[in-house]
Amino acid sequence: MIRITPIRLIDEENEQVGVVETAEAIRRAQEAGLDLVEVVPDSRPPVCKIMDYGKYKYDLSKKEQKSRASSKSTELKEIRLGRSIKIDPHDVQIRVDQSRRFLMAGHKVQLTQRFRGREMAHKELGIERLHKICVDLSDIAKVEMAPRWMGRQASIVLAPDKAKIEAIKRKLEKEGKAHEEEDLEALEAQVEKQNIEAGGDDDHDEDRPTGVGTKRGKGPADQRAVNPIDSEMEELLGG
Repeated sequence: MIRITPIRLIDEENEQVGVVETAEAIRRAQEAGLDLVEVVPDSRPPVCKIMDYGKYKYDLSKKEQKSRASSKSTELKEIRLGRSIKIDPHDVQIRVDQSRRFLMAGHKVQLTQRFRGREMAHKELGIERLHKICVDLSDIAKVEMAPRWMGRQASIVLAPDKAKIEAIKRKLEKEGKAHEEEDLEALEAQVEKQNIEAGGDDDHDEDRPTGVGTKRGKGPADQRAVNPIDSEMEELLGG
């Protein structure tokens, strides 16, 4: 109940009526089948508006939800590129796709490349991979933090380029291919599992022999396809 009188009134058409007695404003609202709502209570006289109060509360709720979603967009999602730079190209692409999904949802992404054993002598291989990922995602992202070293790993941070993302969404809508909202909980669970598998300090495993007399050396030779990164690293490291 508005007890102060007079008030400064805005009608249902968003037009400034001016200063009127509260009783007159209530009469106007009732005739329009709407409510008289105090929107700026601290001014003198207070500002009131004729409106649908239920719709007003609903709009406020939607704005608050949008604000919370916007604040979440500043969260940083880490994606680790395996235990070493020998990660398979297919697995790298999976992580690029995951990064794209996070970026399209408005999140920043930190991509971390780990190095094991003698790989530290050839850091350029990991940095080149991070650079290629930046290029692959340049249509929706920008580099917020260039490669930074922490111990035996290098990381970059990509931030969503809002203008480019909005342009892509508008293009999809124009083509009748509305952008689907991402199931972030499932995506985060998938990435968390990957990151756990990529964790652990096993740098010394790089130098373990795998020939005769070891568990891996028993039985028939491994006929699986060779990862090209493995071959390149073996050559560089004199393996």
